[in-house]
Amino acid sequence: MKYLPIVLLLAASPAAAQSPELEQACTAVAQNFLLTPTITTGVVQSFPDLEPPGARMTYSTRADPQPTDFTNEIECQFATATPPLSLTRFCISSTCYSENEQEPENRRRYLEVKALMDRQN
Repeated sequence: MKYLPIVLLLAASPAAAQSPELEQACTAVAQNFLLTPTITTGVVQSFPDLEPPGARMTYSTRADPQPTDFTNEIECQFATATPPLSLTRFCISSTCYSENEQEPENRRRYLEVKALMDRQN
């Protein structure tokens, strides 16, 4: 019983640190990259207090996804945790995309998504 306040504090901390702006921006990154008007998100986590700030989530592109359909994952990093957000890097599954990527195609995909995100701001 003496550990209950500590457990409650730890359980409440992740929810308090969530950032809807980072989560929405990461969803937009996924939509732009996957060329889909909508995606359904599963588990969503955001980290506005980390450097760089970011978000990660599981998602599905199916119209009516079941809980087992959320096997795809995206992670996004931004320059700041508050708007205007500036995308600095994103990873889908095990492939990452950023301005500093060695693979030209991965760098190109990053620049395309970043341009689309900048137009939305």
